[in-house]
Amino acid sequence: MDTDNEIKQFDCSRGCTVERNDDGSLCCTYRQGCCKLEVYDWLPGVKQEQSKDYFEVRFKNTRKGIYVNTSGQTVKTGDMVIVEAANGHDLGIVTLEGPMVMRQMKWKRIDPATTEFKRIYRKAKIFDLEKWQEAIGREHETMIRARQIAEELGLEMKIGDVEFQGDGTKAIFYYIADGRVDFRQLIKVFAEEFRIRIEMKQIGARQEAGLIGGLGVCGRELCCSNYISSFQSISTVAARCQDLSLNPQKLAGQCGKLKCCLNYETASYIDASSRIPKVTAPLEFQDGQAFLMKTDILKETMYFSYDPNSFSNLYALPASDVKEIIAMNRNGVKPESLKTEPDVTAPEFVSAVGDDSITRFDETRKKKKRQRQGKPARSGQQKEGGERREPRDRKKDGRGPKQQKQAQPKQE
Repeated sequence: MDTDNEIKQFDCSRGCTVERNDDGSLCCTYRQGCCKLEVYDWLPGVKQEQSKDYFEVRFKNTRKGIYVNTSGQTVKTGDMVIVEAANGHDLGIVTLEGPMVMRQMKWKRIDPATTEFKRIYRKAKIFDLEKWQEAIGREHETMIRARQIAEELGLEMKIGDVEFQGDGTKAIFYYIADGRVDFRQLIKVFAEEFRIRIEMKQIGARQEAGLIGGLGVCGRELCCSNYISSFQSISTVAARCQDLSLNPQKLAGQCGKLKCCLNYETASYIDASSRIPKVTAPLEFQDGQAFLMKTDILKETMYFSYDPNSFSNLYALPASDVKEIIAMNRNGVKPESLKTEPDVTAPEFVSAVGDDSITRFDETRKKKKRQRQGKPARSGQQKEGGERREPRDRKKDGRGPKQQKQAQPKQE
């Protein structure tokens, strides 16, 4: 098994495995679900006349496209195919076929009647795979050298990734830059250094994190490297409506931007917040004023206290009841009291680090009772160490302790 694992290589950026057969020939196998651009085909085996010649072909993590099969060969999901490119040809993996391709085209607003699709030439052969793997092997070294050249030229940019075309004649350089960059000198140096055609493509910090990958604070793979391909704008409004602390260190992800997961529950919080009244003043009761201390947005529960500086005695009220009390206060009516509630409720959100005593694991020591000087210990009192003293029986044999001591025979 160890030998097989050393021979087999997993290319998760393209979603395939690469290994050598016993005769030394290269074998590339499609690995479904390994790439973030994967689309689940929930209509397998369903044939449709209008979609029989259209296939989705995927390249690296950053790009895929719809191609039309004009080769006359039978192409299916998982095949390595040679496709048309702007210059030369490229090699990709067929990842989708059948009616799901038409649904993808509809989602991307591609009209088959007016769009000119690129073609699938043929299935890839062994020498095509060999050249493809040689080009992939050059990507990392090219990226490191490209970063050095950009630094030597004094350009304020960062090369995030490099993708070679299947025939090895062209490379796409993905870069990150805050401002405009003059590439005229850079492209000349790249062309002389690498002897290939150059294409520069700008990406953002979130896309760079998706290319590099990593683990988030939740312990799972980064969403941008797992499945997110289209990024939405994220602002601090999403954190405010969820009642989160506006701490940049906690709200920022590994890309330095606000975390994408802030948008996941924003709609639910906004919907729940629409049913929670705004409390601008304390509620008036017959026994005093109740101050708003905390709001549980999703449960639509508000916690009030008579002491504005203490969280010890909190009374929970549904948001609907708070609306009624506010309306009563506006009309000059004061409810009886919050203390008529059955129990004082401790909110669940208080359970955090530091709520429990730090000395809760220490052994409790029993206090020793100090005896007065000259006063004998009471009967049944415990000695030091937990032993119990037995009371003296003064009435034994009708004699006192001194008489009993004198009655003992002397030892010879």
